[in-house]
Amino acid sequence: MATNRIAFVLTSHSELGDTGNKTGYFLSEVAHPYHVLVDAGFEIDFISPQGGDVPMDPSSHDLDDPANAAFLDDEAVTEALQQTKAAENARADDYDAIYFAGGHGTVWDFPNDTHLAELTAEIYEDGGAVGAVCHGPSGLVNVTLSDGSHLVDGKRIACFTDSEERAMELDDVVPFLLQTTLEERGATVETADDFEPNVVIDGRLVTGQNPASATGVGEGLIRVLKGAPASA
Repeated sequence: MATNRIAFVLTSHSELGDTGNKTGYFLSEVAHPYHVLVDAGFEIDFISPQGGDVPMDPSSHDLDDPANAAFLDDEAVTEALQQTKAAENARADDYDAIYFAGGHGTVWDFPNDTHLAELTAEIYEDGGAVGAVCHGPSGLVNVTLSDGSHLVDGKRIACFTDSEERAMELDDVVPFLLQTTLEERGATVETADDFEPNVVIDGRLVTGQNPASATGVGEGLIRVLKGAPASA
């Protein structure tokens, strides 16, 4: 039975490796799809690996972006971001979909969180949708289905590319290169030019390459959840 509810997963990790710089979730990758999905009638729950308050990547704090400003101006949203549900307490049957927002923090805490992996596999195998953008697909790296296969094996996906990571000069900071790792799991990563919008839909899996793709991922999830043809 449809719940009209989507789990938005945000990172709990705030340290950008050993650089001394801060990271966290990337604001527009939360705010943009949030507005798209709420306007389409979905309810959003924020969850994170650790639960509680989640860190925002300070480089993403762009309030000249109207969607970002409206998101942070919503008292219910800011309160929810301070009280995210821990992944271990989330139940798959509460959600029609799970969405992994990006930000560099995700590559440190998403991949090895077994609660997130199990939640994602269960939602997917129950017929739900899975979405992710930019570094958010790091949450899919170690998701295995009941037959032992990786969720991304044989799937067409988008993610923050190795080229984009090198352009940001963070390829030696992150613990792994996301595109390469997903390809090792059997995914076919479809890429656009660096930092250009790119959304890929493969069945009930909706992924985007970078912040410019976040709105498109939200729109893609609506297409999938409302039964429109799921072709990219």
